[in-house]
Amino acid sequence: MDAKTNLKAKLPSRHVTEGPERAPHRSYLYAMGLTTAQIHQPLVGVASCWNEAAPCNIALMRQAQAVKKGVSAAGGTPREFCTITVTDGIAMGHGGMRASLPSREVIADSVELTMRGHAYDALVGIAGCDKSLPGMMMAMVRLNVPSIFIYGGSILPGTFKGQQVTVQDVFEAVGKHSVGAMSDEDLFGLEQVACPSAGACGAQFTANTMAMVSEAIGLALPYSAGAPAPYEMRDQFCMTAGEQVMDLVLTGLRPRDIVTRKSLENAAATVAASGGSTNAALHLPAIANEAGIDFTLFDVAEVFKRTPYIADLKPGGRYVAKDLFEAGGIPLVMKALLDGGYLHGDCMTVTGRTIAENLKSVKWNPDQDVVRPASKPLLATGGVVGLKGNLAPDGAIVKVAGMHNLKFSGPARCFDGEEACFEAVKNRSYKEGEVLVIRYEGPRGGPGMREMLSTTAALYGQGMGDKVALITDGRFSGATRGFCVGHVGPEAAVGGPIALLRDGDIIELDAVNGTLNVKLGEDELASRRSGWKPRDNDHGSGYLWKYAQQVGPAVSGAVTHPGAKAEKVSYADE
Repeated sequence: MDAKTNLKAKLPSRHVTEGPERAPHRSYLYAMGLTTAQIHQPLVGVASCWNEAAPCNIALMRQAQAVKKGVSAAGGTPREFCTITVTDGIAMGHGGMRASLPSREVIADSVELTMRGHAYDALVGIAGCDKSLPGMMMAMVRLNVPSIFIYGGSILPGTFKGQQVTVQDVFEAVGKHSVGAMSDEDLFGLEQVACPSAGACGAQFTANTMAMVSEAIGLALPYSAGAPAPYEMRDQFCMTAGEQVMDLVLTGLRPRDIVTRKSLENAAATVAASGGSTNAALHLPAIANEAGIDFTLFDVAEVFKRTPYIADLKPGGRYVAKDLFEAGGIPLVMKALLDGGYLHGDCMTVTGRTIAENLKSVKWNPDQDVVRPASKPLLATGGVVGLKGNLAPDGAIVKVAGMHNLKFSGPARCFDGEEACFEAVKNRSYKEGEVLVIRYEGPRGGPGMREMLSTTAALYGQGMGDKVALITDGRFSGATRGFCVGHVGPEAAVGGPIALLRDGDIIELDAVNGTLNVKLGEDELASRRSGWKPRDNDHGSGYLWKYAQQVGPAVSGAVTHPGAKAEKVSYADE
């Protein structure tokens, strides 16, 4: 046997391409124009979350074609397929947001099933929106075939009245408009220019946060996650990824060789250093679960606590993803952390080299002020903080990037669902100093753990962003700012303390010491718990019903299966 035949004998695609009994299978491949040589090469899945739902996904199919060229040039046979995306910006503020987090599971599951069903040997995954990035990375680690992740790239910033704007400004403009601080004409003008190109939301919201994670965790090529979607150089990154994944097939380097506890800590460190989205505290445990690693919200928060905040990015700072890329990209942030002792440099990456080796040639750019040295941070501790207390025994999370006051105390104002709270905000029927509580929005109770950007942005638009606090067992968008605490667990639907709150209870939030408490004794909480009854939601069938039956708590990533710990054999080894 030659070297290629030897290789094929160890790969999953042997089950559909090799031997006389696979003649029917090969006939399908001939029907699509493949040659005999292509059939007997490694088959590489090229998966994208392309759709016409939003600009974050619209450029992915073009990039997939460049990946396919790279795979072919390196002696592989690319097989393109698509999966779903739910785009948060469009799902925001209504029932559609319940589909967002569950879509992460559908993406991971559907990529797994497509790869399994057709016995593909490797995977290049292209994703562009909040849940599609972790969903694609989860699939890679679950399948454990040689894989490379590609981010579709960020959107370019818009310009309105001479100022750089993002979709966050449009959400906050709704609040301004509601109090007469913005005219109909200006709101209309802003919405037309805020999103001027293809690509995901341009600031350090969830998509760009998880894009940074993809490089830091080692699954993406250096610099590939920073280039904006319209930049033609993205095709070069995609072509290179297609070539490189074939090298991984030959060397046998797999995602679980790359995704380790140390690399997860590296990923968490870049989130903290960039003031990234709190959603990373949900997605990193979920990726860890696929590798059989225990890495909970508390582990993420511990890394956040010891990492300096060094990248001055919106929504808490001044710059967007395009600015970071032009200043030196994600490797500049990673280099600053590595030099400061905040990254594990010995972690392996898809380049076949370690983080330290990848960053060896990265030079500090003194002519930029997007990223600071770790020795001169914006804040000494990370831009995201974990909280725990009698109101959140299973933890909670808050983004402190851009905040000045890190403590807040006030009476609770309770709402069972986001819509009720949004109505109160819209009608200004809340008071300065209150802690707005949105509950029954957790993974199971929502179901789907919705984001609350419409409400938080409206508060900022009304000029109240730093005069009230908000806590929820749901989530916040990466675009959220202000004292907004999410992922409060246990969630209300399972009788967590947040379900027991009443209007007027005094809630104390402390992002300095990492605590979230309600001023009630254990006897009072126990008394209220004895009278609490589960609350039905409106979803008795369909996918959201199924999701609610399967999903676990936010502290562990809101996952829906046991992960690699319960795995009998990896797909890559079957």
